[in-house]
Amino acid sequence: MAKVAYYPGCALEGSGGPYDKSTRVLVKELGLQMENLQDYNCCGAMEAKNIHPMLQTYMSARNLAIASKLQGCDTVMAPCNGCYHNLKKAEYELATSEKALDTVQDLARKADDPVFEGDVRTVHLLEWLMEEVGPEGIKGHIKKSLNGLKVANYYGCMYTRPRQIFPEKDQGPGSESSYKPHFMDDLLEAAGAVNVDFPLKTACCGGAHTLSDADTSTQLVLNLLQAAEDAGAEVIATECPTCHSGLEMHQVRAETEFGIKTNVKIIYFTQLLGMAMGLSPRKVGATDNVSDSLDLLKSKGLA
Repeated sequence: MAKVAYYPGCALEGSGGPYDKSTRVLVKELGLQMENLQDYNCCGAMEAKNIHPMLQTYMSARNLAIASKLQGCDTVMAPCNGCYHNLKKAEYELATSEKALDTVQDLARKADDPVFEGDVRTVHLLEWLMEEVGPEGIKGHIKKSLNGLKVANYYGCMYTRPRQIFPEKDQGPGSESSYKPHFMDDLLEAAGAVNVDFPLKTACCGGAHTLSDADTSTQLVLNLLQAAEDAGAEVIATECPTCHSGLEMHQVRAETEFGIKTNVKIIYFTQLLGMAMGLSPRKVGATDNVSDSLDLLKSKGLA
């Protein structure tokens, strides 16, 4: 079983703390191997590439080079969609542009940083779990089934777009689909969930607009919440800290600012899997979520 370098990025050390907590305990429970990426930096997110696109590429490439050159890992695992997207984007640019590769390597040498040489890849946490464990492996660890919990799986817009930077997707049976992603559906179904037909699983949550136009973000989130409830979901499962925080915050804002209340709960998929394996809501950080799901979890025998 391969060891990966765990890249939490900025969000999982802040607002995404429950995701980090549940990821770590889930990985331990499954017996997988990961080690923290040393001396990592921000992936460049949105701010750095607005200053200069190559700066963002270099920041992501530096993380990949550290994993490969200093820690001997050929795989970086990123649970955050934004980090995953930016690292994959850097991989793509450096594999397809000799000029970009020369620039990034030159910057690394001047900064006395490890030099990126293309010998490392990035995977999302979902992809890593599917590679190493899969649905059948998950079934073997279940101690408390999710008992038919109705789940709308929300992947967000950056997990599959733009499609050219994810060459491993859309490769037939066993691969993830960029048009209708299903890895989270597969894992949660194995844990006893019922996946509802959720039409907005890759729609944008408005995360990039939260500070500049909160009303637009609230409306985009409200679209997701209402579509999930219309589909019969009790829970929206998330796999990105920014999406998760946005759904939680704007669910509250929709009620306080616009008087529109929705009842669907927002829970990380790692938290759901962990509870299905017998871990308590507190152990997986579900009690740290803004979205209070404790009564629902109790009704399903998970708390």
